Amino acid sequence: MDSQAPVIHHLAAGRPQDIQDQQGHAFRTGIRKQKADNMVLKKSGITGNDVADKKNHGGTDRAVCIYPLEHYGKWEEEFERKLDQAAFGENMTVAGMTEDMVYIGNTYQVGSSVIQVTQGRVPCLKIDRRTGCDGLMKRFIATGFTGFFCRVLQEGVIQADSRIELVKEDARRISVLYANNIYFHERGNVDAMKRILNVPPLAEQWRSKLEKRIQNLK
Repeated sequence: MDSQAPVIHHLAAGRPQDIQDQQGHAFRTGIRKQKADNMVLKKSGITGNDVADKKNHGGTDRAVCIYPLEHYGKWEEEFERKLDQAAFGENMTVAGMTEDMVYIGNTYQVGSSVIQVTQGRVPCLKIDRRTGCDGLMKRFIATGFTGFFCRVLQEGVIQADSRIELVKEDARRISVLYANNIYFHERGNVDAMKRILNVPPLAEQWRSKLEKRIQNLK
């Protein structure tokens, strides 16, 4: 684990709205968010922030979405396109918190709030439609550079210049990148899935899906 403290690059929040993709087709989504100087974190989510598809997005296990700043340059070079800030609908764009550095179950103090990492993000095609980068969702999955979600353990306020401090590192040391690789690419790896399931803070949706996969392999 890198000892250097992560740094907030950008905060964003927003409610669902109708937007158009590159082909002019309208769709409703909460992926386009606006810059925020501060955010109020509740256990139910971020004040002034919401999702359109409540079946597949949102909920207490996915109250806060974080995406590593480090990947922006990679995607801009690969797709030859300048990306907007918070291009992937994340609430916090952060330097120093890539998926290989962050363990599921880690808790962080951010401003007056405390958040806990619960799962990697499962991307959908709205990322392609929002950015105009055809195939980006598949590249997210291929690389595991998906970003990740957190639940709110202690409600509070985050400022754009708030510090991010690691409160507790999860002892099982299951990184988001490792979990993503198993979740997306090694669906028959029972031992690895059991390792992930052994992390109590794991998001309930991931827990349910991994348990069903193991059961179906018997």
